[in-house]
Amino acid sequence: MSETTKKPPETFVEITLDGNKISAPEGSTILDVCKQANIDTPTLCWAENLTPVNVCRVCVVEVEDSRALVPSCSRPIEEGMVVSTESERVNTSRRMVLELLASSVELDRADKEIIEWMNYYGSNPDRMGNSNEVKTSKQPVKIQDNLYVRDYERCILCYKCVEACGEDAQHTFAIATAGRGFEAHISTEFDVELPESACVYCGNCIGVCPTGALVFKTEHDMREDNSWNPDNQKVTETICGFCGVGCNLELHTQDEKIVKVTSPSDHSVTEGHLCIKGRFGWQHAQPKN
Repeated sequence: MSETTKKPPETFVEITLDGNKISAPEGSTILDVCKQANIDTPTLCWAENLTPVNVCRVCVVEVEDSRALVPSCSRPIEEGMVVSTESERVNTSRRMVLELLASSVELDRADKEIIEWMNYYGSNPDRMGNSNEVKTSKQPVKIQDNLYVRDYERCILCYKCVEACGEDAQHTFAIATAGRGFEAHISTEFDVELPESACVYCGNCIGVCPTGALVFKTEHDMREDNSWNPDNQKVTETICGFCGVGCNLELHTQDEKIVKVTSPSDHSVTEGHLCIKGRFGWQHAQPKN
C-alpha cells in the first residue's frame, strides 16, 4: 500500500464509564463503549442495522454536568466524559419507562430481553392503573394475507419498522407515524389499506419489531392454537437461491417445518434485511397439510 492510500490513524477518546477509564474510537456512542466494556444496556428503539431515533429513552445514562439523562444509543463520547449507567436516577428512569409502556400495550409476546429488563428494574405496570382499562392501542388484529399479521395492541411506537421501510433499508416509505399523543399510531400513506399502499412485502418491518406487533402469519396462527414453541425450534443458516445476491437466511424450523425466516443483522450482504422472496418464499420447500 502506497503512502497516498494509507488510512489516517484512528483517533481515540478516553472517558470514565462507571468508574473505569476506557478508550474508544472517536465518533463512538456511549452505547458502543458500554458494549465494548460488556455493560449490558437495555434498548428498545435501537438496532445495530438502523439509525438511532431516540424515542424509547430506556437506554438513558447519566453524564456528569448534564442537566438531563442522555440517550446512550446516539450520544457521541467526548474526551473526559464521566458516565454512570447504574445510578439511582438512571435505574428509576428506566423502570418508569418500562412501566409506562407495559401499562399501555401488551408485552406478553415481546422479546424476552424486555421482560428480563422489567424484572431486573422491578417494573410494576399496575402502579399506572388497571392495565385492562388503559390500553392506548387496543384494536383488532389485522390479517390481510398469508404473509404477516399486524397487531397494534402490542406496538410501542419504537419507529423501527418506519426506519426499516425508509432510508435505512427498503426505501419504500410505505409507513409512517400518524396522529398525536394517545392517537399516535403506525399508518400507511393516506391511511389506505396495505395492498393499496407502497408496501412491497419485504417483511423487514417484521425483522426489527421487538414486541410481536408484526409477526409472520405462521407464528400468529401457531400462537393462536398454542403450538408455537421457540424452545423447540432449530435455526439453520443457508444462502437464498432466488437470485445471485447471496443473502444469508436463518431458517427457523419446528417439527421439521419452516415457521419463519430471518437474516443476521451483522451479515455484510443483507444487514438483516431481505426481499419478499427471501423472507416469505419458502412455502414451496415443504408440503402443505
